[in-house]
Amino acid sequence: MKGDDMNQQRISESEMESKYVIRADECRGSDLAYLDQRIPNHEREIVNVIGMNVVENLTDPLLEPKIGSAHGFSLVYNRAKEGSQSGAALHAHQTEEVFIPLVGSWEVIWLEGDNERSVRLEPLDVINVPVGIYRGFRLVSGGPDSIMLAIVGGPDAGNVSWHPNVIERARETGLEVDEEGNLVKLKL
Repeated sequence: MKGDDMNQQRISESEMESKYVIRADECRGSDLAYLDQRIPNHEREIVNVIGMNVVENLTDPLLEPKIGSAHGFSLVYNRAKEGSQSGAALHAHQTEEVFIPLVGSWEVIWLEGDNERSVRLEPLDVINVPVGIYRGFRLVSGGPDSIMLAIVGGPDAGNVSWHPNVIERARETGLEVDEEGNLVKLKL
């Protein structure tokens, strides 16, 4: 089909800028999107850039996607502070998950049976973790506001499946997830 035969949509510069562009300095996120974020070495800021990732705290307005919905994927920034070695605890999804370090060196970990495996990634390296594999990541080295980009695919990524050890450790911090996958604050 020729380009002139297509029903081409038009969009103005101002509409593109106002609806489909987010500037890095406007990307503020949440420090409580997931069950693991109060566990030492798992503190991080979650910024839903495009689409709503598989978050567990649906009441936090900071988790609203900065550029609205997406068709079949979500794009998320994970920010960790310098020297923190923070990242996501072991979890699984019903979809693949792609990780791309943007700032800093990161390590992606996964379980092979009961054995933890890992690969170190430098900025712009890419890993695609298969469906159903327990995975996590952590900052190895980086400067202020190190960022790991995560892309979760599929029209319905379902809920996060946490490793049993993560669930136990999160309860000690006063958090758990209900049957629908929503974050619940416990009374300690």
